[in-house]
Parts: sequence; structure tokens; C-alpha cells
Amino acid sequence: MTKLYFGDTTTIATTLMILALVVFIGYTIVNRGSVQHWGMRGLLLFAFGLAVCCFAAARDGLDKTIQSSIDGSCAAGLFPLVSIPTVVGCIGALVIIASAIAMLIANSQQAKELCFWFMASGVAVKIVVVEIARVIAL
Repeated sequence: MTKLYFGDTTTIATTLMILALVVFIGYTIVNRGSVQHWGMRGLLLFAFGLAVCCFAAARDGLDKTIQSSIDGSCAAGLFPLVSIPTVVGCIGALVIIASAIAMLIANSQQAKELCFWFMASGVAVKIVVVEIARVIAL
């Protein structure tokens, strides 16, 4: 189980980044009453979440899964191309991107806050589903 989260450099970096992202979302939940700039929070969540997503995709070999599906020149990554983690990941990414775009258009802090919570929900669902699937695949 330790190797699952601390097996190599990419895995360690991804684990630490996921923990930092969860702490950021948790900190925002606890201090939501004092947040004045939801747009900045959303930008940070979007940018850091994108970086975490890229690291997690590298960690789980999503690039290898795609290449294997296209030409079969390598072994697939951890998850098949059509699987619950990849489908939920794509849907979560759609929610996050749509929320980020809506946040750019939103005029009020209340609307930006709502967009932040949609983004945070998408991030949380992606993390939970992928990490549970990784434990099951172990």
C-alpha cells in the first residue's frame, strides 16, 4: 500500500499535490465566510487542479493507455481507456472547465463562489473515484 502512494518520484509528487489540493479546499470550506475574492480562489483551484490532474495521469499511465488503444505499441496503463475512472475523470474535467468559464463570465462574488464549489466538487469526485480505483486495482 505504501508503494501505491510513495513508490517513485511521480507518485510521491502526485500524492503530496493531492493532499495540498484537499487541504486548500478544506481550508476554503472552513474559512468560506471570510473569502472576498472567489475568482482568485477559483483560478488557484483550476490551475493547481490541472497540474495535479496531469501528474495523476502520468502516474497512472493514461498516456500509455491511449497509445496502446491507438496502435498497440506498448502496454496499457493502470486503467482501461473505457473504465469508470477515465469516464468519471472526463466528466469531472468537463464540470471543472465549464465552471471555470462560467466564473470568468460571472459578475457577482456569489456566482463566482458557486462556480468554485462546482469546481471543488468535480475535483473531489475525481480524486475519490480514481484513488479508490487505484486501491482496488492493487
